[in-house]
Amino acid sequence: MTRYPDIPKPIRSGIVVVDPDRGTPQRIIVLQFNPDTLERSLSPQAAGGAGDAGGGGSGSGDRNEALRLKGPAQETWKFTAEIDATDQFEVAAPDGIHPELATLEMLVHPTTAQLQEASRLTKKGTIEISPIEMPLTLFTWGSKRVMPVRLTELSINESAFDVNLNPIRAALSIGMKVLSVSDLPAGHRGADLYMAHLAQKERLARAARSGGLAALGLAGRTGVVGRS
Repeated sequence: MTRYPDIPKPIRSGIVVVDPDRGTPQRIIVLQFNPDTLERSLSPQAAGGAGDAGGGGSGSGDRNEALRLKGPAQETWKFTAEIDATDQFEVAAPDGIHPELATLEMLVHPTTAQLQEASRLTKKGTIEISPIEMPLTLFTWGSKRVMPVRLTELSINESAFDVNLNPIRAALSIGMKVLSVSDLPAGHRGADLYMAHLAQKERLARAARSGGLAALGLAGRTGVVGRS
């Protein structure tokens, strides 16, 4: 009898909705399948601003800003997630994958209670009504990537249905913006979680193997690149 070593159970990516005051999870959304690819984009927050790149600025003042940052880079993530219940009708019935889709859609909708409260304040004559605040949302991709996010895109392509027209298969294009300390007020739990996320990046960067000048053809040059 052939014996195989234990294969570790794969970790799933997912979304955790957190109470920002207590820090307790309100809902945990585990993606059925991990996305095959991730598209990540980082845009530095340069102190000089985009308009300074074309020249014609104020001279030495612009040059003093060339290496300065106003804050953390703006980071966005995009991926495609899949939900498929075609081989587990007894699990999907009687609503198909409606519940899973609705859970994700409610990440970008206020609740009926919140809308009714806003309507009540309007009828009461409240002059200024604050925008509705959503719960703190975390995206997790393994233990080394846990970050506060805001969904910026949710596109759903339903491709199979049961006899009652309940969707049983769908692909979801999800876009997210990582919320940094530049986006959240000081003391907010999300800001603390972002700092932990950034600290993890710093630890990983320190673990990277450093290269040598010889690999760049600069061995023996003084002042790193020297002067011609």
